[in-house]
Amino acid sequence: MPSSQISEHKQSRHHRLQGNQSLSKSKTWRRELAGSSSTGTCSTQPPRKTDTSHNNKSSICKSSSTVCKYWIDENCVHGDKCEFLHSWSCGKGFSLVTKLGGHKNAITGISLPSSLNKLVTVGKDKAMRIWDCNNGQCLSVENFESEVSCLTAEGSFVFAGIQNTIKGWNTLDQTSINLSCSSDKINVVTVEGDKIFAGTEDDGSILVWKSNASGYPEIAQPLRGHKSGVVCLRVGVKGSRMFSGSRDNTIRVWDLDTMECIETLYGHTSAVMSLICWETYLLSGSMDGTIKVWADKESGHIEVIHTQEEGHGVIALGGIHDEEDKAILLVSCDDSCVRLYDLPSFEERGRLFAKKEVCAIEVLGSEGIFVTGDATGQLAVWKLDGKPSSLR
Repeated sequence: MPSSQISEHKQSRHHRLQGNQSLSKSKTWRRELAGSSSTGTCSTQPPRKTDTSHNNKSSICKSSSTVCKYWIDENCVHGDKCEFLHSWSCGKGFSLVTKLGGHKNAITGISLPSSLNKLVTVGKDKAMRIWDCNNGQCLSVENFESEVSCLTAEGSFVFAGIQNTIKGWNTLDQTSINLSCSSDKINVVTVEGDKIFAGTEDDGSILVWKSNASGYPEIAQPLRGHKSGVVCLRVGVKGSRMFSGSRDNTIRVWDLDTMECIETLYGHTSAVMSLICWETYLLSGSMDGTIKVWADKESGHIEVIHTQEEGHGVIALGGIHDEEDKAILLVSCDDSCVRLYDLPSFEERGRLFAKKEVCAIEVLGSEGIFVTGDATGQLAVWKLDGKPSSLR
């Protein structure tokens, strides 16, 4: 990896399309989606079968949108005459920088701690790898007794979810902490202020640690309400609310001042796998094959204002801005494909392909670099063309 492309990139705390925490009223989506058939679904009721959807996909990859599985295995005999793609992507405006090999099983987390300036990755192969951003070489490998289920970075700290434990490292002084968990599996960890939150698989609770007077995290009262595993957490920019997505098909909204659930969002019919904030909106991706856009309504509730049909289960969402400051949504589905959409139109820019489904997406800094990790353990580094602006 050339140093001019990656080594100077520091991870911004809100490098994703984090947007405005308040989800206040805006005309952006309403203007773009005027005349579409999308309808809102009240957040306090279960999903209705009458909720329609809007699907606006361009023909940028229509002529050949399937990568050749034999080419992936390096044994296609048709060569240039093959009717399928012999490429890891289709579309314009982005390119593959390099691939990083070493993990032996699915990637579960990717991060670039601001204080470390090295890429950190974890996976189901029970390993954590640290990569040199200048040349793409793996600098070190730490092996654990069980698979590493998630990874996040906050300031100088890196946190990883391991069986019954959240392990944290301070990359400045090399000290570490171990937080014992009541759950066998931690699906997601996030940090907000002096609190650490962990979504569990066993009972759907969200474990909470709060720093004491000496700065050490102490276990606090967990957040309860989900009936199944919590898969994703998203704290907005202002830090007053947190959103949690679960295998019980719902999204819960938590007030971080009172630590209480203030609303439950219904609309998906399968597990909510990923959440992202953009401007005044919340976007959710689900294994039901849809992406839903949520916004505050005059009723005081958060409701669905747009449904994007993907036709495949949505595994992960990511976000980045191009050189013209246009927002791009990255959508990984269980068809081993990542689609790039312009927001708010959902016009498709292109697609990225992988050997198996992409489990993790991470945007590095503000120069258009992002990394994907798939279920085989393969990492791919991508670059948007031009000089993208800083993310908001």
